[in-house]
Amino acid sequence: MNELLQLIANGLVTGSIIAIAAIGLSLVYGILKIVNFAHGEYLVFGAYMALVVNVTWGQSLVLGALFAMIMTALLGIALEFGLWRPIRRRGAGIVSLLIVSIGLALVLRNSILLWQGGAPRRYDVDVFQVYELGPIRLSLSQIVVIVVASVVIVGIGLLLARTTLGKAMRALSDSRDLASVSGIDTDRITAYTWIVGSALAGLGGVLQGLVQNAFEPNMGFRLLLLIFAAVILGGVGSAYGALVGGLVLGLMMEVSTWSALPAGGVDSVYKPVVAFVVLILVLIFRPQGIFGRARTV
Repeated sequence: MNELLQLIANGLVTGSIIAIAAIGLSLVYGILKIVNFAHGEYLVFGAYMALVVNVTWGQSLVLGALFAMIMTALLGIALEFGLWRPIRRRGAGIVSLLIVSIGLALVLRNSILLWQGGAPRRYDVDVFQVYELGPIRLSLSQIVVIVVASVVIVGIGLLLARTTLGKAMRALSDSRDLASVSGIDTDRITAYTWIVGSALAGLGGVLQGLVQNAFEPNMGFRLLLLIFAAVILGGVGSAYGALVGGLVLGLMMEVSTWSALPAGGVDSVYKPVVAFVVLILVLIFRPQGIFGRARTV
């Protein structure tokens, strides 16, 4: 039982990072219908921005995380005005936007590689300091992830449910045309969506780099499929669904290695496979995802 509690705690850490990144991706898709394959590179960009502050400038990682969120938000809004908006206004379809996002991912990944090199990098913090909470052992980095993720998740929930901006975002997600007719400035809300989604990606990158201790430019690519899986599991376009999907996948991936399971659980190498098995099983019974809405054609 102690082992199971430990795995659940580890699953909350993994799931929290996936959820934070998935919320940003889901917001962008829900409002703009862009399947952004460059989202993983936004995470990496944020991780390296925090590295500059923490290692190069010798400042705290807290300042590094804030700087990463700001710079990744600026990257997202710059790409909106310089790339996405001009393409949309020229009538680009979903497939064209998809291909552009793949190309953008390659450009960003290789740009970061040229800038920082491919060697693993680490933050200047003691990630191996361990605290015991009853039968559960958590490193300082894991505790930070759980606390930060809890604050962010509550904050995003309040933003979407209680603020004018959040209500406008949900209105655009339901119907862009109806939102425009009702007087919502769709271009302004679109810009805010990129800011929020990109900032969350930057924060997710910092937290992932902190937990895995060392990171390199391919970190985002390896996380991207899990992020997409969380978005689809929760219901495409639903920020709340992305949150739940990320947490469910994180928990199932970790608990699947429990030694009390048949055959001693799965090897940790196959945890991503478990995530997609869970995704497939859920979609068999609920094709629209946990919080998605069934659509008719």
